[in-house]
Amino acid sequence: MQRLDFSPFYRSTVGFDRLFSRLDTLVAEDAKSYPPYNIERTGEDTYRVTIAVAGFSTGDIAIETKENSLQVKGSRTNGATDKQREFLHRGIAERAFELRFQLAEHVEVSGASLENGLLHIDLKREIPESKRPRQIEIASSGPQTIEDKTVN
Repeated sequence: MQRLDFSPFYRSTVGFDRLFSRLDTLVAEDAKSYPPYNIERTGEDTYRVTIAVAGFSTGDIAIETKENSLQVKGSRTNGATDKQREFLHRGIAERAFELRFQLAEHVEVSGASLENGLLHIDLKREIPESKRPRQIEIASSGPQTIEDKTVN
């Protein structure tokens, strides 16, 4: 995989170091293909991450948010029953996984559900009132008049 070099951007920009360090971490991580997942926009300020977690129950999955990241971990706890089963073909991967997603500012997890082998994590962007755009009223004291002070 080709490594991108962001150092020219560090030299010519001020205040964007956080953005470039995020890009560095995203490029550095291997492209994870297990388990497969979708990220979709469900509304103007709502999103959904759907992860295929066949064979996992709610007790096998942990979802954690910290600062601006979402971490989803899955691990099967009943390994003893797997040893008792004899597979002729094993096509459903039930191995442990860990997925991390970087969240934008003010994006919070609003809920999660497990349905038909799919884990749905709903996200919502809630911008605080102090950060929302607001209309500023311009005050005026009425029309200004210029007095004529010429001497007759």
